[in-house]
Amino acid sequence: MINLKEVLTEIVKPIVADPDSVVINERVSGKDVLLQLNVAPDDMGKVIGRHGKIAKAIRTVMKAAAATAGLHVRVDILDSDELAEKDSDEE
Repeated sequence: MINLKEVLTEIVKPIVADPDSVVINERVSGKDVLLQLNVAPDDMGKVIGRHGKIAKAIRTVMKAAAATAGLHVRVDILDSDELAEKDSDEE
C-alpha cells in the first residue's frame, strides 16, 4: 500500500532550503488521511508559492496518489505557531 507521508516528504524536501526541518504528522481514520506539514519559517513561501500555486499543486498530486490507494487525503500546511497550538490541544 502507498505511504502518503513518504510521498509528501519526497515532494516537499527538494523544494525547501532546510529539508531537515520538514515535519509531517499523519492521522488516519478509516479511508481518510490528514497530513499536517510544517517547514522552517523561511521555507513557508516556497511551499505555498505565489497565490498558493505550489500548495495547490502539492494537494493535487497527493489527492491523485491517495486515489490510487482508494483513500481520501487532506494536506494542511501549518506554521510553527499552528503546530504548537495543535499539539497543545491534543494533550
